[in-house]
Amino acid sequence: MGSGFSRRSVIAAGAAVLASRVFGQVAPRADGAPPVFPTRPPLTGPQVAPPEPPLFPPFPVVGSIEAFDPALGELINVGTPVEKILGGFVWVEGPVWIGGKDGYLLCSDTRANKIVKWQAPTKGSAKAPGETWLQPSGYEGPNHETWAPNLAEPGTNGMIRARGGLMVADQGNRSIAIIDLKTRAKTQLVSRFEGKRFNSPNDMVLHSNGMIYFTDPPFGLNNVFTSPDREMDYTGVFRLNPDNSVTLIDKTLRPNGIGLSPDCSKLYCTDSSGWVVFDVDARGDVSNRRVFVSRDVVTGGDGLKIDNRGNMWASSSVGISIFSPDGRRLGAIHADDRISNCEFGADGYVYMCSNKRLIRAKVKVSKIARKGA
Repeated sequence: MGSGFSRRSVIAAGAAVLASRVFGQVAPRADGAPPVFPTRPPLTGPQVAPPEPPLFPPFPVVGSIEAFDPALGELINVGTPVEKILGGFVWVEGPVWIGGKDGYLLCSDTRANKIVKWQAPTKGSAKAPGETWLQPSGYEGPNHETWAPNLAEPGTNGMIRARGGLMVADQGNRSIAIIDLKTRAKTQLVSRFEGKRFNSPNDMVLHSNGMIYFTDPPFGLNNVFTSPDREMDYTGVFRLNPDNSVTLIDKTLRPNGIGLSPDCSKLYCTDSSGWVVFDVDARGDVSNRRVFVSRDVVTGGDGLKIDNRGNMWASSSVGISIFSPDGRRLGAIHADDRISNCEFGADGYVYMCSNKRLIRAKVKVSKIARKGA
């Protein structure tokens, strides 16, 4: 970025564009009804982003770190640059790191209906570090079309490593599926609860006993809450059990991002009230739901990740807001565009989905290691 770059300009730019994206933390209505979004006409073709040239080190700096508490320095240095590493997305979500330090990142272009792979370029290599890994990733029509008039986001969204493969929130097929990392073949696991189709599964997290918790807002459907394709009259938080049976966890939230504490005793979820937390027992059942961080502190929640020390890194109106396990706001990662979610790479970076691009920053924490991931 040029010499006009400043933390203030980054914050202002990010806040200005954030309002155009539907996030889980929409201001609740006084009458308790679903929030109202502008009506969108049906899609008439695939959503395609203009190509961008590949990026190589040194990467352009597009953001900065702000501390609200000295404890932030144990997680990330304030002087750490926020770098743009890949562009060319329509809307990028669901980042997941595959492998060890020399591994790679997969992410969902939810609207272009593809999964993209990014791997750090080797020194001196001219090979583009980003490539399409799977397309279509979600919906595929009878004539192999990758879009449908009623789907705002026909591709996958959240993705995690589980069951020896890649588990995906398949928004376009309104299901949870697993993809074989070698063959890239996809198997649908579940698409209904009590006979009704899910809205459009969005995000997921793996429990240490193999259960998977996931959220089901309608953001993948055109016109969202008012979509005529909805079969459920609520937006649920669910649990996929090892036998692929489904348990309803909560039907009163407006959920989006979801995460578990390192010991799996706490389940966190984005909501219109802010971020909520449940207690989780040894069987995976939840209780004692309460507000973890109120929207009065910061608004605009989408995805979230819990690091190996139990801190929450959550999308918000100012970028990624970082909260301690007891809910203190430690700091924020700002960028000059909106940030929807993040993932910790085994290479020591936090990778962030930022509208039409991927960005990253060096951190001192890591991803939670769980069996099967």
